[in-house]
Amino acid sequence: HVMDDHQWHFTAHLVLPLPIIVYSSEKGLDSFSSSNFFNEHHEEVEFNGYKLEHNHITLAESGKAVFDLSITKNVAMLLINATLLLTVFLSVAKAYRKNNGKAPKGIQSFMEPIVVFVRDEIVKPNIGHHYERYLPYLLTLFFFILFGNLLGLLPGAGNLTGNIAITLTLAVLTFLITNISANKNYWSHIFWTPGVPLPLRIIILPVEIIGIFTKPFSLMIRLFAAITAGHIVLLSLLGLTFMFHSYLVGFVSSAFVVVISLIELLVAGIQAYVFTMFTSLYI
Repeated sequence: HVMDDHQWHFTAHLVLPLPIIVYSSEKGLDSFSSSNFFNEHHEEVEFNGYKLEHNHITLAESGKAVFDLSITKNVAMLLINATLLLTVFLSVAKAYRKNNGKAPKGIQSFMEPIVVFVRDEIVKPNIGHHYERYLPYLLTLFFFILFGNLLGLLPGAGNLTGNIAITLTLAVLTFLITNISANKNYWSHIFWTPGVPLPLRIIILPVEIIGIFTKPFSLMIRLFAAITAGHIVLLSLLGLTFMFHSYLVGFVSSAFVVVISLIELLVAGIQAYVFTMFTSLYI
């Protein structure tokens, strides 16, 4: 559940094979189903000159790594998340055009308070003047993380926002927007902090430069660690049932799982809020 995979395991007997797309200088571009890497006993086998070992695809003869563009479980979750976002907000946008000047209803009435909250309580207070230009990105960021967090709590789902590649990409986007939008006052405070004695400026300069990179790094680690830790706790509690082979332990651990799952629902919203709030603050 926590790791990425080239197959989507729902149960021991319900496995969804995913598309393998690989490129190498020796064999060029190749694509096939991941089910070809497994025999009827679910053991890994070589296929068409490729080998899958510890979830990494290599050339069978040379052992050389290939350029892997496969639709893995987390990529599939990413596409599901994006599709859900588009479906919901295109529907909301259509409702706004249809009910212009009227009270919102349906999914529009559900989403509007959340959008207004993000705008008025997160983006506007932290960015201030010209906040409108950043609002589309920050709303997308908030709902992408929120939907990803909630989808990741479903049984059999993928751990999208607990994947460090996803949180890294979001952090890099924040880093680029923050620094590309920066004006001369921002850079002057970084490289030549005003009102500070010269000896201190020499000390502050490397600290400020390091700070440019530690801010997005903290965003990346915070979301990754919070979501992954929550999933590990849930899986550990469920695992106690099978370790002790006890119905009593299973009942108690399941009760704890319900409580932790409710907390995880809260964490899903908090992490979306925190990531968006810090991004607004950095901008």
